[in-house]
Amino acid sequence: MKNTLFLDRDGVINVQLVGDYVKDISEFVIRDDFLASLPILVKKFRRIIVVTNQQGIAKGICTREQVDKVHRHLLDFLEKKGVHIDGIYVCPHLAGSGCNCRKPEIGMAMQAKNDFPDIDFADSVMIGDSATDMIFGRRSGLETVFIGKITDANRTDISENSDHIVNSILEYAKTL
Repeated sequence: MKNTLFLDRDGVINVQLVGDYVKDISEFVIRDDFLASLPILVKKFRRIIVVTNQQGIAKGICTREQVDKVHRHLLDFLEKKGVHIDGIYVCPHLAGSGCNCRKPEIGMAMQAKNDFPDIDFADSVMIGDSATDMIFGRRSGLETVFIGKITDANRTDISENSDHIVNSILEYAKTL
């Protein structure tokens, strides 16, 4: 059993709204492959943590309260399925703001480590769908799993910072 699974939210847990932000529960659609992977993942990891950049808050597109409501919905939904998420860490700042919590910076990993001192980064995994997720994972000392398609724009960062490249979180879970 591995120590901690760090998960990005949009594009990993839920369907990403291209060019938009999830502002309401009605826009939060949990991915089928994520749901299908849960029975495997909960048996392979002691802890599950979500780390998510949500700059829509700083842009005034949504409020922190709206994001928190979506996360309460996610937690309630998963608890009913017998899945416990240990923590959700949110960076509400704009890209380029210089904050230390916005991925690819490691602030959210350090917040999680502060809350759960037994987190062992060397025995943990980051699953994400962006170059910033992979860089965050690499900088935090995590095993990194990129899900999705590599494009010309992200090819170098993904190739240099990913330990595994798969089409879906379920594909990765089946390798555990």
